[in-house]
Amino acid sequence: MDLVNLLIAPLDLGFFVRALAAGALIGTVCAVVGTYVVLKGLAFIGDAVSHAAFPGVVAAFILQGPYLVGAAIAAVTTAIGIGYVSRRARIRVDTAIGVLFAGMFALGIFMFSTIRGYVGDLFSFLFGYLLAISPGDLVALAILSAIVLAIVAVFWKELLYSTFDPLGAAASGLPVERVEYLFLALIAVTIVISLQAVGIILVVAMLVTPAATAQLLTVRFSAMMGIAIVVAVGSVIGGLYLSFWLDVASGATIVLVQTGLFLLTLALGPRTGFLARRHGRRRAGRGPRAGTIEGVA
Repeated sequence: MDLVNLLIAPLDLGFFVRALAAGALIGTVCAVVGTYVVLKGLAFIGDAVSHAAFPGVVAAFILQGPYLVGAAIAAVTTAIGIGYVSRRARIRVDTAIGVLFAGMFALGIFMFSTIRGYVGDLFSFLFGYLLAISPGDLVALAILSAIVLAIVAVFWKELLYSTFDPLGAAASGLPVERVEYLFLALIAVTIVISLQAVGIILVVAMLVTPAATAQLLTVRFSAMMGIAIVVAVGSVIGGLYLSFWLDVASGATIVLVQTGLFLLTLALGPRTGFLARRHGRRRAGRGPRAGTIEGVA
């Protein structure tokens, strides 16, 4: 079978087309929110909140309710709780994350242990099930994605200001604490959206790796977000095709593609890799030009 047929044949399958559409939505949302996460240095919170969503998923299974609703309630509650505890107890954010992350995940394991027998549906949330997404799941995913992107668009300036200069934003009268809670809630909803793609275990990569890759290529915020979207969506498409061809877990292949692109960019990128070193040698050979400031990106 030639390459064209390998690319086109999966598109005749409804589940694969739904997975591509869902993956594009998930990748876009994760890249947009992940850009802020990387710049704020909150990568660990993605892993914490994703694990904190587990008890919500288990509770929804026990009560026969929608999994996404249960996961969203648990994730948002934990994310806002992290912000509240860190502020009120005056402890570091990573300390609050560690306490609540461990407690919520332990609660999920406890609840899971009360269910007798093998629970395949719950295990899919640990490792992702993007190729098994249903039309109803796709609609719910589109609604959640639209809500997150709309909130980011409305509060673009506030989020940007509080990200780069939180002290200046507070001094100018911006309610930084409320913006922070809003951002934590956005992270939680984004993580819930990503659970369908890569599962609880790998969700932090979906949120962080595309933005981290983009950061190696540019110092401009808007360009960084745009590149992150391209990397995220491209990784989902490439990972889904690999998953289909090799008959392996889609979540794992998506994350491996993202990681490969990050390492490739790190090695060859214009800021940190071979191209940067080559450019540096070229500039050193010519000497500094008039009107330039050495060391400024």
